This record gives sequence, C-alpha cells and structure tokens, in this order.
Amino acid sequence: MEIRAAYLYYIIILIMLQGCSSTDHNNKKSIFNLNLEYGLTSLDPAFARNQNALWLDNQLYNGLVQINDRLEVLPAIAKSWVISPDGLKYIFYLRNNVYFHDDALFANGKGRKCVAADFVYSFGRLIDPKVASSGSWIFSDKVTGKESFIAVNDTTLIVQLKQPFSPLLSLLTAQYCSVVPHEVVERYGKDFRIHPVGTGPFKFKYWKEREVLALVKNENYWETDSDGNRLPYLDAIKATFISDKQSAFMSFIKGDIDFFNGIDGSYRDDVLTKSGKLTKKYQGKFVMSARPYLNTEYLGVLVDTSLTITKNSPLRLLKIRQAINYAIDRRKMIKYLRNGIGTPGHAGFIPEGMPGFDSMAVAGYSYNPEKARRLLAEAGFANGRNLPRITLNTTTTYRDLIEYIQGQLQAIGINTRVEINQIASLRELVAKNGVNFFRAQWIADYPDGENYLSVFYTKNKIPFGPNYTGFSNRQFDALFEQTYRETNDSLRYKLYQKMDSIVMAQSPVIVLYYDRLVNFHQTNITGLNTNPQNLLVLKWVKKAHLRP
Repeated sequence: MEIRAAYLYYIIILIMLQGCSSTDHNNKKSIFNLNLEYGLTSLDPAFARNQNALWLDNQLYNGLVQINDRLEVLPAIAKSWVISPDGLKYIFYLRNNVYFHDDALFANGKGRKCVAADFVYSFGRLIDPKVASSGSWIFSDKVTGKESFIAVNDTTLIVQLKQPFSPLLSLLTAQYCSVVPHEVVERYGKDFRIHPVGTGPFKFKYWKEREVLALVKNENYWETDSDGNRLPYLDAIKATFISDKQSAFMSFIKGDIDFFNGIDGSYRDDVLTKSGKLTKKYQGKFVMSARPYLNTEYLGVLVDTSLTITKNSPLRLLKIRQAINYAIDRRKMIKYLRNGIGTPGHAGFIPEGMPGFDSMAVAGYSYNPEKARRLLAEAGFANGRNLPRITLNTTTTYRDLIEYIQGQLQAIGINTRVEINQIASLRELVAKNGVNFFRAQWIADYPDGENYLSVFYTKNKIPFGPNYTGFSNRQFDALFEQTYRETNDSLRYKLYQKMDSIVMAQSPVIVLYYDRLVNFHQTNITGLNTNPQNLLVLKWVKKAHLRP
C-alpha cells in the first residue's frame, strides 16, 4: 500500500505539472500547497456551501463582480453596470475577452468566449428545483423566475428584480453566482462536480477524492496586473486532504504545506500565547496574519413547534433558551479555549467586521448565571429539577468548546449529552431539521448583514433556504422585506439592528463568538492578502524558490 501510494503521488505530480509554464529563471514550477482538512464534495459552484468549496471555486470561476479585501464590490466579467432609478433593473456590460477553460466539448477543444447567455443559464440553473442547489435561496423572493435574466446580446445582461434589493451587487460576489458553460454542465450532469469548467485563474487537472487535487494555471486568463502581466503568477495548486489538524500542522511546519488556516486545541498553546500572539518558538519561522472574520459561531435551536421532533423538546420554551444564553461565560471561553482568537458574542448574529455592525445597538447576552437560574425556575425547572436531558450535537473539531459549554450548563442545572458527529453527517442532519440543538457557523456568502438575517426569514425555512432553526416572526419578516426597498445604507443598517434584536430576544440561536481570522503561510510566499471572508485569493500569489 505504501509503495502504491508513493507511486500514485509521483504520477499525480507529473500529471499536475504537464503543460505548466514557468517564468522562473531556474525553470522550477511554482506550486502552491494547501490542505483541505474538512474534505471536499463538489467543485460545482451551485453547491459552494462550505469553506473548502469556496476556496477552490474562487480559483476556478468568476462572476459578474468580485470583492476586494476592503469588502468593496469591483468589476469582474462585468466591466460596468447601470441600475434603473426604481432599483428593479440591473444592466451589466460584459467584457469581450473572457474565455472558458479548454475542454473537449468545445470546438477544437479550445475554451469558447463567455457571453451574457451563459449567465442567464447559470443563474437559471441556480434556481432550478431539479438542480436542488444549496444556493437557490440567493435569488429567492427577488426574481419571478428564469425569465428575470435576459441576454440582450453577447455583452449585455439584464437582471430584472420583482422588488428592489439594495445588496444585490454584494450578493452577486457569492461563489454561487459563478458562470458555468451549459454544454459542459449538461453533458456531465451531476458529475460536473468532478469535471469543473470555469473562467477563473486556475483550471482543473486532477482529483483523487480524499487524497489529492491539482489545479493548473489558466494561460488564457483575462486579468492582468498593473504592469500588464497576465495573472496568475503560480503554475499550479496542489491540495491534500489530511483530516487530522495536528498532522496537517506538522506538515506545514516541515514546509510541505504553504498555507495553513485556523488554530486547533491540539497545538494551540504551542503556537499562540494566551493573548493570541505567536510564541517565541515560531517567531520568524512563518508568517501569521489575523483580522476580523465574517463568521459567527453559534449554537442553533430548532424552534419550529409544528415539527414532531420539537413538540416535546424543552428547548421549545423561550426561557430555557434564554437561560442557556446567560449561562455561558464567553470571555473565559475565548481566553482559555481559543487563546484570545475571537470576540465574545455579546451582541447579535451579524458579526464584528461586517459593515453596520454595532455592538451597542443590538441587545445580546452576557454571562449572568443568576439570571439563567431564575429563568430556569420561571420555566418550571428550578435547579434543573424534572428537566429532561438535552442532546447537543457537534463535531470532533469543536469537542473541547462544546464540553466547556456542557459544564457551564450543568452549573445552572441543565443536563446535556454531547453527541459527536462527522462534519458531513451533522450538516445533513441540520439541513433536514433532524436535530434540536447543534453547533454551527455562518460564514458570509457576501458582505452584507442581510446574508446573516436571511437565516431567520420565514420564507427561507427548509427546504427552501438556510433557516435551519425554523424561526418565524411576522415583525421580523416585515422588516426584512422593508430592507429591500431601503437604498440608504445607514437606514438599512438600522433596520438590520432591529431585526437582529428580535432574533436575540427570541433566542433561536446562542451566539458564542465572532471569529477572528488566523492564517499562517511560509516566508517565501508573497501576495497572499487576507480578507474578512477568508476567500483565499491565489491569483496574486508568488512563491520564491528556497535555496537547498
């Protein structure tokens, strides 16, 4: 088995580098190595529902627009656009020099030009019930159907909304909104997930699932740098799938991986001080970058009492959910379990770093065990007496954090059982309303607070959208729909804050913390900027070859 694995690895490297060019004077290939610890199920942007998929899709595809590190919307395939005075019509003018990656299904195997009709197809596919895209909610309640996407000619696209939606441009930066070629998608069907063709800076080469994946430079990519040099600079990207975080980190320390994302409890104290700084042991060995991350870590509670699973759950009671919110010392959790990485979730669901975030404007929860005990008693379970044991579902990665929460809840009289699930299994259970209490996270699909609040909109209940808690509130829904018509950002942010306060008062979620992005990269890597969405933009990256 070891000989076979080594041989496979050798063959993969040859395949990956085949056809790669290099401007390096030593003619060495510039390969960026990363690890995808959580695995990967699809390279189809219609299913870009987790970070690993977002990372890879961001290399393979483009959309109409893109986001920069300051969360500003910039042109991409659309070089410009016009919005009608009533906010209902968006007219996009496309570049004439963008081509899909080469594929045998195109004439002479050469990638054809990307045109407006391709966006009509891609957006229509996103909302097609037969495709069952996890991103179908992107256009829900915004368009009447596929007829809302119109190709006037090859370079002019119209998106017709049924009501104004101010964050549309931000929404269109989501990887779900990437353009794909109809002939390739229709030929491969569901297998497009393993045969991706886009217009991005890198093109697909090889994927041995759960082992290794290779992307190579798109020699015909349309973007250039300020000196007119065609992007990307790298020749290839190689991804491994080491699931054990500590083993992956050791590979990074040895230099086998160029980029490492996040901190795990198995090695956190070795790398970071309690104040979140790099320990002396590793100073100068690699580069650490940290900044606010548009990711809210939370516990979700299924509150839809029309579901059988919820009818007898003690979590259906508001005071129980509020008691849980008050029972957790988030500051202590961040300091000792995350070495200062993150901000305690004392405000709403919208995270720190998001435009419009204001911790003083949203009434969240802070640590107050006495109030938690009082609420528990008011719910009829003084000191937890006669309160059924509650099951809290999580994954191995977050076990230490959840066991800490288990102890905090036990201290006020709430007895919990922690159930450990595989990541994919828990995600599937949550997506089918199969668990009452679960750990989850919401990473921004696009940089607008509406993205976070859509998680609680009644019309986004499963199976139509990401309302995994089954939350429903008429006042919230009315305010949510009012934001569509509000073009003034400041006023729209105030509406967001009102909605977030409603969610906090009803407690379908227990916000734990607003994440902080911590990434590491080798010292010979340049051009790897960080952004609050942790998108992993590799088209600007250069890798210097170290002397032996």
